[in-house]
Amino acid sequence: MGDGNMKPSLERFQDAFIGALYGAESSEMITLTQQPGFAVYRNTVLKGATDALLANFPTIERLVGTDWLLAAAALHARLSPPTDARLLHYGADFPGFLDGFEHAREMPYLGDVARLDRLWTQVHCAADEPGMEISALAQLSSTELAGVRLTPRAACRWIWLPDCPGYTIWRVNREQLQMPDELSWEGEGALLTRKAGQVHWQSASAADCAFLDACAAHLPLDLAADKAIEIEPSLNLENLIVRLVSADAFCAANPARSS
Repeated sequence: MGDGNMKPSLERFQDAFIGALYGAESSEMITLTQQPGFAVYRNTVLKGATDALLANFPTIERLVGTDWLLAAAALHARLSPPTDARLLHYGADFPGFLDGFEHAREMPYLGDVARLDRLWTQVHCAADEPGMEISALAQLSSTELAGVRLTPRAACRWIWLPDCPGYTIWRVNREQLQMPDELSWEGEGALLTRKAGQVHWQSASAADCAFLDACAAHLPLDLAADKAIEIEPSLNLENLIVRLVSADAFCAANPARSS
């Protein structure tokens, strides 16, 4: 019976302790927070979180500068403390934070650039899987091809950014190139994959992303194609498949079997 009451009490303690670390006032923690060493510990924890955000969002740092990002990161760390000890994965909420950040109003693309930095990290850290060869599809009958389910690799991420040229802004800064004089303010997509241990990126259309979304939802190829064609009626499906397979987007092809 004592054990049953202990868990909620421990959870409350953990919540209050984490809140105190990140600046939340709590009467439960006042004895702890007044200890001389607590402020030092809290500063160390906050520094770890802000340093992680700088490391995980290097393109944002190139765009806004280190001081601006440090200030934004410190505020975000207080609002959204890390929930995973592996700080390489910290920052899931940071793109959304930037979307609504008052001091980023004149840079409405920052959230999307941060999303691409996060995808880069996910691709970089993903498990290794063998890529699919285009010959595997060429050997299938038309019936098998229609029913095949293409499985995106773990080291494959994609995103459609409808509101701004976030991919161009991200790519130019990631590759440390000169920003084009003329930048068309329209939606863009991106596909990130990994080959031989290196993260690669390329532009992706809305149809590409719809097709990949359908594949990730385990739809057979004919239905995935329908989703892409809904977005782009004039789509050349063969080109789309060859382009995505060549980018190492897929890890397996499993022909549908009749029941």
